[in-house]
Amino acid sequence: MATADAASSCTSRPFSEKPLITEAVPAGAAAGAPDAKAVLRRGVRLRRRAVWQADGGRAAAAIVQVMAASGLLPEGGGVVAGYWPVGTELDCRPLLHRLGAVGWDCALPVVVDAGGALRFRRWRPGDPLPVGAYGMPEPSALAPEVRPGLVLVPMLAFDRAGHRLGQGGGHYDRTLAQLRTRASVLAVGLAFAAQEEPALPVEPHDQPLDWIVTEKGAIRVRPA
Repeated sequence: MATADAASSCTSRPFSEKPLITEAVPAGAAAGAPDAKAVLRRGVRLRRRAVWQADGGRAAAAIVQVMAASGLLPEGGGVVAGYWPVGTELDCRPLLHRLGAVGWDCALPVVVDAGGALRFRRWRPGDPLPVGAYGMPEPSALAPEVRPGLVLVPMLAFDRAGHRLGQGGGHYDRTLAQLRTRASVLAVGLAFAAQEEPALPVEPHDQPLDWIVTEKGAIRVRPA
């Protein structure tokens, strides 16, 4: 299992390519979404693994620069919910360290119910992360529960209409739907640029992203 110390090592190589901000283009929903998603997941996992092995550390450092260039790193923000990277997910820990340094309170997700929405508890680098009931590293039960205004979302694939392909559990769709009924929340998907698809199959419960950030640039999906 990765440790918190691994996060700082990801920032050792600077990313030289200038970040880009591009506008999303509309895309329609595709038929046969469940089967199509299963087929896509198999292929995208292999593609993501290849990119992660070749350039995962540099990409993790690059998204910090991309976020800053796109104006998504304001100082003295609020609460940002990140995630502890699993397998070949793009590592957002360098970004959480940067957000914490400019005044944001950081949080990580907690799975309370496999069929429910995620909850978030405050986390700081170095805090213990016991393994939760569903096998994920999670902040201690003693850490305060918080409501994020910015959610960093991992994914297997994305398209420029803001659609996201996840692992299939529906956790982030349920979580974003719940958060959006109560207050404004900014959902920023993080992925390698190679995870982009021309168009993803979409189901009614799928929650769109507001922004997508890769090591190559930021895509604004929904107007502020």
